[in-house]
Amino acid sequence: MRHIGTHLKRTAAKSRATERGELMKYFCERLNKSRVRDGLPPITMARMGKILEKVPTKDLYYLKRVCDDAQNFSKKFWWLIKPENHSDLENKSR
Repeated sequence: MRHIGTHLKRTAAKSRATERGELMKYFCERLNKSRVRDGLPPITMARMGKILEKVPTKDLYYLKRVCDDAQNFSKKFWWLIKPENHSDLENKSR
């Protein structure tokens, strides 16, 4: 018979997973495939967190859908993340 503490440690680790964390991991995996192929260092989860820190979680789902539909996932991701690309669109709609 095992100590009850061995069971409690496993459940505590699973509860730390979040929607946002899963999406960040998804983006890291998809982007790192092309980065490693191109000879660039892979993006860490910490760096991805800094890149996506001001993007709301609901917008990450939109970003995922648009990037999945694009021919080049990485190129679309970096274009959508860059705020300068969207400032012109906001000025035109006014």
